[in-house]
Parts: sequence; structure tokens; C-alpha cells
Amino acid sequence: MQPKRPDSIGLDQGRGYVTRQVDRYRRGEHELVSDAITEEVPVAMLYNDVPFAVMMVTPLNLEDFALGFSLSEGLVAKPEDLLSMEVRPRLEGVELAMHVASDTVSQRTGEGGERLLPGRSGCGLCGARMLEDAVRHPAPVGHGPRIEAAALERALDALQSMQPINSATGSVHAAAWIDVDGSIVLVREDVGRHNALDKLIGAMVNARLDSQQGFLLVTSRASYEMVTKAASAGITVMAAISAPTALAIHLAESTHMTLIGFARPGGYVVYTHPQRLLHAAGATA
Repeated sequence: MQPKRPDSIGLDQGRGYVTRQVDRYRRGEHELVSDAITEEVPVAMLYNDVPFAVMMVTPLNLEDFALGFSLSEGLVAKPEDLLSMEVRPRLEGVELAMHVASDTVSQRTGEGGERLLPGRSGCGLCGARMLEDAVRHPAPVGHGPRIEAAALERALDALQSMQPINSATGSVHAAAWIDVDGSIVLVREDVGRHNALDKLIGAMVNARLDSQQGFLLVTSRASYEMVTKAASAGITVMAAISAPTALAIHLAESTHMTLIGFARPGGYVVYTHPQRLLHAAGATA
């Protein structure tokens, strides 16, 4: 008899979280309540039957994740190179079995075909063995649109209501694609900020959205890895609710990306290529 799959995997629930009874203490009072807890499961990435990495992922939108991860990590050059993908639930987690038309994966695995690194939910360099693998330099992004500051404000005001997992649990990141008017087109959530962005990139490709006709908003800091993934997708404007790192600013500058940090209602900081952001008076920064 096969062991029962733990309900923490939760692939059939479609929510990204489970509920648990917890003891809550507030102001000296105690109560037993039902709490929403974000799911985090190991997801093994297999390319042409070769294990590549294991990521800790919230198990929703895995098809988007497979495509976005493959593109942003340079494992396929274009979406058509991902020939097929199968989601395989396992007792320990999930396998994403992908068949690709590129030999890039074999070039980045160990000599014995072993996976390179176990991934973490915050891992943005999983699978890198050498410095040249870790510090990648995407090609410059295109011209992209000019964005009014009011559009960024509208997106910031609307984003919280479009994060159902975070509304329930308070513990996941979001990556959102915003059109030039500030309307939110797509949102993907995950316990890992890199995973959320990979899911969004995959969803954008599947929806045939033009990365030159909008901007990216993330609920995390703007790390080097996040800027790398965004630039590899051709995104020209990235706004982060938290701060950027020095290497992220350097990469955004070199790829001609407009990088915005500390994006909050009422204010933000523009670190690179401010010409794409239009302020209320109509003048560029």
C-alpha cells in the first residue's frame, strides 16, 4: 500500500496555504484559532531526465514557474525550446519534468549528471558553480514605455488587494505586471521572491504580453538576481517596495533598465535611467 501523501503538499487545494489550529496570545488573553499557513514544498527541476536543482516553492502556478525559471536562468533561449513539461506529485514534494531542445542544461550539470545545488526559497543563484555563472550580464533592454508616476501610485494602491495568499498568511512575496496606465495585469505569489518573479515571467510569456509595454512591481528588495531575471525578460522598468543592492543598481545601469526602490504610496527613489518616469508636472526626473 502506498503511503498517503501529506496534506502539506496541497496540490489539489489550489490556495497555496493550509490551515492549522494555533494558540494565539494577545494582551494577556489566549484563544485557540484557525490560522492560514503558507505552503512551501521542494520542487525538483528535471531537464531531459537530468536533475538540475531543487527549489522551495509555493505549489501554485507550477507551469508558469517551469517556463519562467527555464528562461530567466538561461536554460532555454526561447519559450519554444521548452518542448514539454509534466508536474509529478511525489511523497516528498513535486517533480517538474521538462523536455528541452537545448544542450545548455548538460553544460551546467556536474560531471556525473548530478544536480548542482539544493535550492532554497530565497535562492537566486541555484545551480551556479563558477563566478561567471553567478554574475551574469543580460543584454541591454529595449527603449520601453514612459511611465507616469501616477500609474505607479495606482498600482501600489491596488496590489495588496490582489495578493490572496499574502492576505491570508502575511508571508509571501508578489511580482506584478502593470500596464502603462497603472492597471495590474498579472500577479504571481510565492514564498520566495525569485520564484514569484519566475512565475510572473512564465505567465507573461504564456499570455503573450509584451515586456516593452508595461512595468514590473515586486514586494521585495531589488537584489542583483531579481534585476538579472527582469532584464533577461526584456523588462525596462522595475519598481521594488524595498531597497536595491549596489550590484543590482550597477546591473540596471549597464542594461539600461529604470530601477525604482522604496516604492510606497506617496514616494519612491529612482536609481537608474530616470528618463522613463514622468512626474505630475510632466517633466522627467
